[in-house]
Amino acid sequence: MAYEMLGPLAFLAGMIVFLIIVFIALYIYCAFAWMTIAKKLNYDKPWLAWIPIANMFLIPILAKKNWAWGFIFLVPIVGAVFYFIWTWNVFEQRKYPGWLSLIILGYIIPWLGILFGIAHLVIIGLVAWKDR
Repeated sequence: MAYEMLGPLAFLAGMIVFLIIVFIALYIYCAFAWMTIAKKLNYDKPWLAWIPIANMFLIPILAKKNWAWGFIFLVPIVGAVFYFIWTWNVFEQRKYPGWLSLIILGYIIPWLGILFGIAHLVIIGLVAWKDR
């Protein structure tokens, strides 16, 4: 009886390890991208992109708002709206169309959402590492 549970438990443990690795990889990618964007926008503290919690204050700063606006991310829907507004501003500062910040909205579409999430990551990478 106890051996019957080892298979599902091993699968669950493997999935947890896989998800942790994916989360860490995504965190590193986003931190590098936002740090690069901050450097290219001449912000003097681009390393804030690496600090959890503090990195959410970097986006309003790059959009030329007061750092305290970062607290708005704690309000679920309102924080998302401000994220779109501020990333729109940051993308335009980097000479990219601001509407690219809205691509992440497609994430709510079942089955296609993962493609929109990947597209958002690609767009952040382009804004960070490809000069226009």
